[in-house]
Amino acid sequence: MSIVCPTILASNETEYKNQIQKVEDFAKRIQIDLKDNKFALGEGMSLDKIWWPEPMVADIHMMYQAPQQYLKQLIVLRPNMVIVHAESTCDVPKFAADLREHGIQTGLAVLQPTTITDVTYILPHVQHLLIFSGDLGHFGGQADLNLASKINTAKEVNPHLEIGWDGGINDQNAAKLASLGVDVLNVGGFIQNASDSSDAYAKIKATLS
Repeated sequence: MSIVCPTILASNETEYKNQIQKVEDFAKRIQIDLKDNKFALGEGMSLDKIWWPEPMVADIHMMYQAPQQYLKQLIVLRPNMVIVHAESTCDVPKFAADLREHGIQTGLAVLQPTTITDVTYILPHVQHLLIFSGDLGHFGGQADLNLASKINTAKEVNPHLEIGWDGGINDQNAAKLASLGVDVLNVGGFIQNASDSSDAYAKIKATLS
């Protein structure tokens, strides 16, 4: 069954703590979105300020132009996975090899215009492909299901890839995305902006059963 993975996207420590508290009672895995105000515009949490409750599993989504510069800090944090963008300056195969030495997985995020052909050479080096269908650096956006065509193409290159989706997921489309092959549903605004985050999470989970 697909995993519902709440997203944390905060601009300051208070907001960050509030978002963690909204999901910590039910989320087994979260995605922490970080931005550098270059690749993704806007103020965000700095890498040295983030944390997560144990035993929660945390993936760090680096919406950075040059994520490789933060390798040592990421290793100290020991997340489950670090997701970097194909459109960044990162040497992903080298970055992934460095993380693998420390038991950390690597994910590759692709923006809407980026094709699987563009990143074929990278896919054997990563464990996760994040199909991005949102508004970079912000909650919301639309889930463009046409982007799901990337799933089968990517699986032909690396059949072991875990597939994630980020952008516009709600209780109306989660089951469809799961049926198309999405393993990890990264849900932002639908959970974080809900009056009852637990109820919003439960609504999506119910559509997947």
